[in-house]
Amino acid sequence: MYAIVESGGRQYRAEVGHLFSVEKLPGKVGEQIVLDNVLLLADGENIQVGQPTVSGASVVATVVEQYKGDKIFVWKYRPRKRYRRRQGHRQQYTRLRTDEIKFNGQEEQE
Repeated sequence: MYAIVESGGRQYRAEVGHLFSVEKLPGKVGEQIVLDNVLLLADGENIQVGQPTVSGASVVATVVEQYKGDKIFVWKYRPRKRYRRRQGHRQQYTRLRTDEIKFNGQEEQE
């Protein structure tokens, strides 16, 4: 069984026991987070697609790590004007481990 969840404007595939990284969510390492924006649920042959979300479905995940991504550099340059600017950025992420997928009181655990 797996679910497609939405977090931070992006979609992620969540399977029980698997890890995935999302843009930073509030929470400390070891806390559980409930993701309610479930867009799709698939269990073998049965697939439920939400309109826009599947009602009564949620994904419970544990925060494994809060970390920063790789540093990127943004350059601005205008020729013949002596205009050069460099700016760096490191995005913050949260790594989650899927504990269970709930649907109308039913649960699937590891």
